[in-house]
Amino acid sequence: MSDMVLSLKGVEKVFGAFRALGPVDLDVTPGERLGIIGPNGSGKTTLINCITGVYRPDKGSVHFQGQDISDVEAHKRARLGISRSFQIPRPFTGMTVLENLLVPLDYCHVEGSKPERAHSVLASVGLANRISDPSENLSQLELRKLELARALVGNPKVLIADEAMAGLSEEEIDEVLAILFALNETGVAVIMIEHIMHAVMRFSQRIVCFETGRLIASGTSAEIADNPLVQKVYFGE
Repeated sequence: MSDMVLSLKGVEKVFGAFRALGPVDLDVTPGERLGIIGPNGSGKTTLINCITGVYRPDKGSVHFQGQDISDVEAHKRARLGISRSFQIPRPFTGMTVLENLLVPLDYCHVEGSKPERAHSVLASVGLANRISDPSENLSQLELRKLELARALVGNPKVLIADEAMAGLSEEEIDEVLAILFALNETGVAVIMIEHIMHAVMRFSQRIVCFETGRLIASGTSAEIADNPLVQKVYFGE
């Protein structure tokens, strides 16, 4: 477990009589590109919430870099190095693009100047020319980039990209993938939750598939594409 940047063991989450997740065992290696797929209601968001601390598992444990963080609060997990973007970007309105990064930086531990860090991250996602613009003036692609920038500004070791390409064109999807590939090359493990299958297949070194809260398949893109359980989940065979 100490060799894993993230490790879930027997994680379960229940709401009343409904088992939303588990039990799930899942390991993520440092610098891995992991894709998570599954139909709506399959448990993907519950999984993310258990990893990031929005939910605490009813059973099982979550370890980060060998440390049991099952009872650690969400903001403390973010400071440790677990970050996420959200499906629906909600920037701080009335603030500039730069100010949208300075707010989370007040809660992060980063070396050097915080404005310099913000400028560097915005440049890395292609928003260097929008720094002084109000966030509400951004296009859909630029909002997606800003959402990723806010997740990256704290220098995470694990980034969870939750449907970061939803609603984008093919050309725009390529831009977001390029950002995620470049981030991964710095050693950050990237967990991609996405319904755009060709993007997941292209990006991921390993893909896991969820259905009704259970992890039903794990493998390479080719193995997942040929898996009869996955085909049944997606195509109703």
